[in-house]
Amino acid sequence: MPATISVVIRRLGLVFGELRWRPHHDAISELILTILSQHTSDRLSGRAFAQLLARFPDWDAIRLAPVEEVLDCISPGGLSHVKAPRIQAVLEQVLAGRSSYDLDFLALLPLDDARQWLLQLPGVGPKTAACVLMFALGRPALPVDTHVHRVSQRLGLIPPKMSADRSHEYLENMIHEHEIYAFHIS
Repeated sequence: MPATISVVIRRLGLVFGELRWRPHHDAISELILTILSQHTSDRLSGRAFAQLLARFPDWDAIRLAPVEEVLDCISPGGLSHVKAPRIQAVLEQVLAGRSSYDLDFLALLPLDDARQWLLQLPGVGPKTAACVLMFALGRPALPVDTHVHRVSQRLGLIPPKMSADRSHEYLENMIHEHEIYAFHIS
């Protein structure tokens, strides 16, 4: 089946152009943006992220702010009552464990170790961890969002009843590392 995926990616590349990885944000920004994107559209999460950055001068200010201020700031993204305390808890845990908000060290760890480090953060699941690893650090981690999961099922790449969480590793093992970004974006 990996050959089939490679053929599809190659054909899509002929039509739409070759997709090359490009970093979106630094890793902590990507982490916070991805938390904001949970259960909402890119447009709304992007708006909430922009408002968060406009309102607070740095990650410390967000971490230390009254939760109501963060909640109000990110409300356009939805589920702010869940996401505001989660973001503050993540920032607290990252700072406590690393003494900074710099997550570039994850680029140097074996992929599974980097993924496990992210998964121990509050509210971080396989998709969020993969987004940080792929979009910020260029690692071959495959985020399986609703779209990727649904299309993979329709194409018969994953079993019909396989959950999105289980399909991360399953699909990653089927796709060549250099094709993971193009597979996700396509």
